[in-house]
Amino acid sequence: MKPGLIRRRAMAGIAAACLSSGRLAWAGSYEDFFKAVERDDGLTVTALLKRGFDPNSRDERGQPALTLAFKEDSLKAAAALWAHPQLDLEAVNAANETPLMMAALRGHVEWMQRLIQRGAQVHREGWAPIHYAASSPEVEPVEVMIKAAAPVDALSPNGSTPLMMAAGYGAIDAARLLLRRGADAKLLNKRGMSAADFAKSAGRDGLADELSAAMRR
Repeated sequence: MKPGLIRRRAMAGIAAACLSSGRLAWAGSYEDFFKAVERDDGLTVTALLKRGFDPNSRDERGQPALTLAFKEDSLKAAAALWAHPQLDLEAVNAANETPLMMAALRGHVEWMQRLIQRGAQVHREGWAPIHYAASSPEVEPVEVMIKAAAPVDALSPNGSTPLMMAAGYGAIDAARLLLRRGADAKLLNKRGMSAADFAKSAGRDGLADELSAAMRR
C-alpha cells in the first residue's frame, strides 16, 4: 500500500474516532503525535491520547506507534502508549513486524517481559520474535525468548533459524546459548547455508569452528 494512502486512511480513522466521541480532529494532530513518539515526548503522547487519538495509528511508513517507539528507543512514549486500554500488542508494520519483535531487536528486555506478561504472541510462523532477539547485539533478548518457550529452531520464510541469525548478526554468546538449549547446527536454509556459514561470512572464525564441530556431533 502506498504511504499516501496509508496516511489518508489513518487520518480518516482519527477523524472518525474524534467525531464519535463528540470532538473534531485538530489540525496537525497526526504529525504532532508521531513527532512526539520519535522524540520520546511522553507527555505530549499522553495528552493526544486523552483527546481521542488512536494509540494504534500508523505513521506514513505504516509503522504502528508502539513499534516506532521501540525502534527509536523512545521508552517514555512507549510507557504513555502502554497505559492506553485499547493498545494492540499484535499490530504489525509493513514488514509484518510486531512490537515484541522490534523490542527484541533493539534489546529492550524489560519491555519484552512486559509484552509477554500482557499476552503478546511469543511465536509466529515465518519471521518470529526469537529471530529478532537473536539478531540483537546482546544475549539477554534470546534468554527472554527461551524462557518464554519460543522454539529455538524456528524457521523463517527462507529457512533461517535463530542460531543462524545469532551467528551472523547477533551476540556470539547468544549463538552459544542457543546451542546449549538444543538448537540444531546441522540445519540449512534455502540457500544451503548453515549457522557456521553465517559465522564465517561475518568473520567470526572461532564461532564458525564451534558450530562446525556441533554439526559433526
